[in-house]
Amino acid sequence: MDWKILSTVFTSVFIAELGDKTQLATMLFASDKDISKLTVFAGAALALILTSALGVVAGSAVSQYVSEKFLHYLAGLGFIAIGVWTLVKA
Repeated sequence: MDWKILSTVFTSVFIAELGDKTQLATMLFASDKDISKLTVFAGAALALILTSALGVVAGSAVSQYVSEKFLHYLAGLGFIAIGVWTLVKA
């Protein structure tokens, strides 16, 4: 196992997930006194695992047809576009 990649992916996903609408929805479910906190945690954790698995499968499939360098450029352009769109909407 490549610990550097593991820590990079963990840190990136952890930071990206903090304060997003998924975490807020999970907090809303957990705030209900009649709902098991373990059940809320298990449901949220399983959902994140499944979406991450889909991301890995999709990334693996796309990488068979598109070069890694192009994907890096595409991702960079996507983040720039989101940043510009956010600034324009502000």
